[in-house]
Amino acid sequence: MGPVLAGVAQLLALMAALALVYVPLGTYMARVYSSDRHWRVERWIYKGIGANPDAEMRWAAYLRGVLAFSAAGVLFLYLLQRLQGSLPGSLGFSSIEPAQAFNTAASFVTNTNWQSYSGEQAMGHVVQTSGLAVQNFVSAAVGMAVAVALVRGFARSRTGELGNFWADLVRGTVRVLVPVAAVAAVVLVACGALQNFSGIHEVGQFMGGSQAWNGGAVASQEAIKELGTNGGGYFNANSAHPFENPTPFTNLFEIFLILVIPLSLTRTFGVMVGSVKQGYAILATMVTIWAGFTALMMWTEFAHHGPALQAAGGAMEGKEARFGVGASSIFAVSTTLTSTGAVDSFHSSFTGLGGGITMLGMMLGEIAPGGVGSGLYGMLIMAIIAVFIAGLMVGRTPEYLGKKIGSREIKLAACYILITPALVLVFTSASLALPTPPHSMLNSGAHGFSEVLYAFTSASNNNGSAFAGLNANTDWFNTTTGLAMLLGRFLPMIFVLALAGSLAGQRPVPATAGTLRTEKPLFSGLLVGAILIVTGLTYFPALALGPLAEGLA
Repeated sequence: MGPVLAGVAQLLALMAALALVYVPLGTYMARVYSSDRHWRVERWIYKGIGANPDAEMRWAAYLRGVLAFSAAGVLFLYLLQRLQGSLPGSLGFSSIEPAQAFNTAASFVTNTNWQSYSGEQAMGHVVQTSGLAVQNFVSAAVGMAVAVALVRGFARSRTGELGNFWADLVRGTVRVLVPVAAVAAVVLVACGALQNFSGIHEVGQFMGGSQAWNGGAVASQEAIKELGTNGGGYFNANSAHPFENPTPFTNLFEIFLILVIPLSLTRTFGVMVGSVKQGYAILATMVTIWAGFTALMMWTEFAHHGPALQAAGGAMEGKEARFGVGASSIFAVSTTLTSTGAVDSFHSSFTGLGGGITMLGMMLGEIAPGGVGSGLYGMLIMAIIAVFIAGLMVGRTPEYLGKKIGSREIKLAACYILITPALVLVFTSASLALPTPPHSMLNSGAHGFSEVLYAFTSASNNNGSAFAGLNANTDWFNTTTGLAMLLGRFLPMIFVLALAGSLAGQRPVPATAGTLRTEKPLFSGLLVGAILIVTGLTYFPALALGPLAEGLA
């Protein structure tokens, strides 16, 4: 089988596996967030944190819970890193410097997992397991909770109550993320991923000499990093490292983990609003964009321009030979169209147009299918924009799921979609205007510009992947990307929860002959167009200066 056919076969197998679990997992998550019963372990947690899981919250109270919990997470993780040198299990590593500790704390709490350090050379077992791995679970659960709050905004009427943040947080962690991640970790260990708490030891090399390696709870962290669309690697090579990603099967399995919850949440949405067809319409939009981006990526990376690429079967620079171009293309698209950021190849080594595809995937807002929770609420915001555009075209007040989209709702949606572009473009231009940050760039011209643009696109959209070639471990980049991650995560949540409260307080509007049928393929097509046009108009000038200029040169 040729490399192209192998890539297509892996893509079809992945889609089949996702289709098999879509209905049961999506329906299960709807039951989790709709249940009025609490497990015993959950009651212990509520008692420990002093929360009443049965108290309904309006959007402002729900937001306060999100922000308070996340602020505590940033502070705890920052202190844990600053004290690492005094902790047991530190493997002899010193404490993390203040700017880098802030950056890492902001990164993992915001579900970004951007890393300006090499994991195996900086973080000991305690920080990895008690700090980073814990945030992999709870940051994903926060995103799911906010998405469910927005879904309740559509499902409820004449009330401003959106559920209870603490109950949604705990249930998402205990009932969804922990059990699925545990099964995934067993699969990875069985396939050869590392899982131990060994110290640093010398390993012999084939060509003579030795190299120092440390072990760690790699498989368990790998499972939740992909399942929770987190992305932080235990090792600097991330999912290209054989201890994290041993075989072509585990590579495809990790892509499956990245996509399974974001896609299945569309089923959860359909069940909770009482129309699974609405969930299928959102799913169709996500899959159309994801499949289109994957096809484009394979085309650009399999293009044979010269004898070297022809002999290799595609653009192999920066790609793991165990996986090949096809699998690397699927992984790259999946990780940048979600908020994952894990990599099994190095995006800076992709073709100019291929690197542009990874950037555009993040610039869409990572909504196809997007991060755990964040992808769903981002797509629902774009659905509101789409019905608003359709309403303008026919001169009718737009409605979505029986709720009128008035001036308040469209202002909140507009603020949501403007936040991340503003962060990306402002921080990128500031970095290039200052004399010191460009010294971090190993490349000049269009590719050097792309390195900086990619960094702030990744940080502001809470992705976490990076173009190799940019030294981001400086006070400037640690501070600015940390701020971009915090603002890019929590400012949109403010508008999402405010929108949810506004929708929940409305009286349902009965459907009429003039109501736009948002469960039909026509709406999915309109939604795809709105996403691409809005993103293209926002980012096209920046893309033209970087990846497009490089790809067309």
